[in-house]
Amino acid sequence: MRLARIEDAQGEQFWALLHPETGVAQRIRAPFPHWAGEVAQGGDALLDLSPVTIGPEDFRLLAPVEPGARIFGVGLNYLSHLTRLGSTAPPHPLAYIKPDSAIIDPGSLILYPAMTGELDFEIELVAVVGKPLGDVACATSCLLGYTVGNDISARDAGKALGRLDLLTQKGMDSTTPIGPWITTLEQLGGEGQPQLDMRLTVNGETRQQDNTRQMIFLVDELLNYLDARIALRPGDLVFTGSTHGVGLETGRFLQPGDVLEAHIEGIGTLHNAVGRQRVLADRRKQGRLGYPAT
Repeated sequence: MRLARIEDAQGEQFWALLHPETGVAQRIRAPFPHWAGEVAQGGDALLDLSPVTIGPEDFRLLAPVEPGARIFGVGLNYLSHLTRLGSTAPPHPLAYIKPDSAIIDPGSLILYPAMTGELDFEIELVAVVGKPLGDVACATSCLLGYTVGNDISARDAGKALGRLDLLTQKGMDSTTPIGPWITTLEQLGGEGQPQLDMRLTVNGETRQQDNTRQMIFLVDELLNYLDARIALRPGDLVFTGSTHGVGLETGRFLQPGDVLEAHIEGIGTLHNAVGRQRVLADRRKQGRLGYPAT
């Protein structure tokens, strides 16, 4: 089952069930909390679908994020990536929170922020929480499903500090595409660790390719790690880390005009391009403000 946030021709935004064989959408009239935790097991009966279908020419896809949801990220989760950086597996996950202002829709331009000269790409499987974890034995059983994320990062953030600056590196406005929709849990093997091929291309050239089975910390572990600190709620998203092939390893960073395609097996392909680099009006205090001179 494919579930999407869409905007119709009248500018109204809502959740919809997508029919891949025809491309049409049906509006979901039931509130998100009513169906998010059970639809993967109970089918579409909980959705209260509108009988009216919307043709693909009459809507656009939005980032599949429930308003008010939190966006969590996890780094250092593929050993092949760490090995190429001369590092080893960490003792526990490295996690962070993204502001919702960082999120952009499928097809939207990625903002090239003023404060970086090393804009990088990171394809990631994104888990979507359907219901609270509580005391369940298998945390992934509480997921609604999965979507595709591109965790665009400012790699030079924090160089002046000599340590991570996750606010700048991961939280910049309009830099994180998500989509194109959510594929529900039962379509991707159900609970447990997904084993999905993923690939990211830049201007048609493959830069990242791996399988989600290669995670150091499996999705169940990531969910439990986060939930022990901040109780996960329906709609929350969890970026699960990126594999090798990123610009940080090769020195090949993104440039304005680059076209990115992030594909994960069983879900779909997320298309975005990089916009022009933003220029701040007052650069007299550039050293103190933490962005590179031009």
